Amino acid sequence: MLQTSSSIQKLNVTMEIISKPNRTLFELDLLRALATVADCGSFTAAALRLHSTQSTISQKVRRLEELAGHRLLDRGAREVRPTDIGETVLGYARRLLAIQEELGEVLCGEGIATTIRFGVPEDFAAGRTTRLLAEFSREHPRVKLEVSSGLSRTLGDEYDRGELDLVLLKQRRGSRAGVACWPEPMAWIDSASASTFAQDPVPLVAFPPRGLYRQDMIDAIEALGRRWRIVFTSSSLGGIQAAVADGLGISLLPARAVSAAHRRLGAESGLPQIDSIELALLHQPSADPAVRALADRLVRMLERVRD
Repeated sequence: MLQTSSSIQKLNVTMEIISKPNRTLFELDLLRALATVADCGSFTAAALRLHSTQSTISQKVRRLEELAGHRLLDRGAREVRPTDIGETVLGYARRLLAIQEELGEVLCGEGIATTIRFGVPEDFAAGRTTRLLAEFSREHPRVKLEVSSGLSRTLGDEYDRGELDLVLLKQRRGSRAGVACWPEPMAWIDSASASTFAQDPVPLVAFPPRGLYRQDMIDAIEALGRRWRIVFTSSSLGGIQAAVADGLGISLLPARAVSAAHRRLGAESGLPQIDSIELALLHQPSADPAVRALADRLVRMLERVRD
């Protein structure tokens, strides 16, 4: 009987705690997890942005929901959206997070004013681009740059999910309306010292299946009535260039990526000229002024390079 009374008493205390406002509801770490999931539309993207794991972010949101006594997110099959009460909590969460950021800036003198998440293809992630980014950072010490490189289709997906603020990518002409777009001349290349184009089947050096030029290569070879095989796959431009130069196979690359170790395959090869690719620089119309300032510099740099 004593054990039963004790259990009932514990249950009553637990219900009383749940029914009352709990100050731990305002733990900033939990609120940040909620706000990031709402911004990204998914737990996976939120985990990437917060440099955490999906399970950790899910646990934080569940903990916040337990403390609030309400479901704060609708977890749909394709997208996560705030509930009505979740929108209310989000409003307060954003205000509290903003106050914390302002306090940090005051205590540090000059803190980070904004963060720019910039995505760039690998072949632009060096040289002029990195020098421009370093100069921009020196002139804007309160702007934090987070630069990532990868395949253009991957960068485009990340931009669409809100994971990038500014992106330079290669795309089919007219695929997206960019801040600025430039034609990207392409070239068929073979090894200058060990030609492979005459082999049957034709050996191809290609980017992974989601790489932009891969299908163009396959379609062009098949249009010639020739057989083909993929002999080398890499997501690295340097890897593709080296494999062709060493005689593993032919490839299709931007004309600016052709080196002295390569031989261009001209009209005599029967291969078509590929003119459907463009470079595009993208940011949202509501982008932060710092994002626009960096975009303007990139536009000027790219126009100089292409003149």
